[in-house]
Amino acid sequence: MAAITLKGNPCNTSGDLPSAGSSAPEFTLIANDLSEKNLADFAGKNIILNIVPSFDTPVCATSVKSFNEKAGELDATVIVNVSKDLPFAQKRFCESAQVEHVTNLSAFRCSQFENDYGIGIIDGPLKGLLGRAVVVINPSGKVVYTELVPEIAQEPDYDAALSVVTQTA
Repeated sequence: MAAITLKGNPCNTSGDLPSAGSSAPEFTLIANDLSEKNLADFAGKNIILNIVPSFDTPVCATSVKSFNEKAGELDATVIVNVSKDLPFAQKRFCESAQVEHVTNLSAFRCSQFENDYGIGIIDGPLKGLLGRAVVVINPSGKVVYTELVPEIAQEPDYDAALSVVTQTA
């Protein structure tokens, strides 16, 4: 369990992010067309998991847009935004914000993801959603970077995540 805050108020996650150097836990998440996507669907690419509570909050919206702008055109890299928002809401947000270089996946019916990645919020006002984190997985499926953002209302360190990807390219 990891301690995080929401506007200074403490809350906790269901576990810890996978450690750097470990194999990335397999996942099954839901795409905008309601198909299931797995970690293996992105094999051979750098994967930046941008995990957020909801696209429908200002900081989450900013992180989706920022990763789209900063990393959307990197070679052999996919940005995967993960939240518990319904796939329809994720799609609607990206269409209205003109976000085109990312993949959105929903964990709305996939509790295994939040358990395996240790990112489910287990108490506080956002209980049941995902915490804010970034996990970078290299083309061979190893976790090479993680960041659990300690304050949910703060943005992640985009440059740190991107620097790991550009070092492996």
